[in-house]
Amino acid sequence: MERIKKGDNVVVTAGKDKGTKGEVLAVYPKADKVLVAGVNMITKHIKPSQTNPQGGRVRKEAPIHLSNVMMADPQSGGPTRVRINTLSDGRRVRVAVKSGEQIDT
Repeated sequence: MERIKKGDNVVVTAGKDKGTKGEVLAVYPKADKVLVAGVNMITKHIKPSQTNPQGGRVRKEAPIHLSNVMMADPQSGGPTRVRINTLSDGRRVRVAVKSGEQIDT
C-alpha cells in the first residue's frame, strides 16, 4: 500500500518550495516522484503547433522527489508521517502518526 496517493494533501519539507501545501496530481512509483499542484514550477518553451498556434513559454509543475514531501495532518494541517494499520475486518488503512486520525475511509 502506498503512503502517498493521488488526491492527498501534502506539505513540501525540503527545497525551494519548503512549507508549501498542495494536492498530489500524480504519483510516479518507479521514479519515487510525485507531482504536486503549484510546487516546483518550471518554464517550458513550446513550439507553435496546430493545437497551440501561438507557442511561447508555459509554466507547469515538475515532479518532486517523494522524500521531500510529507502527508498533511488532517487535524492540524502540518506535516506528519503515515502508518499503515490493519482493522479488525482485515482492511488496511493509512493513519496519521501525529494525530492518530485515520486518513482512508
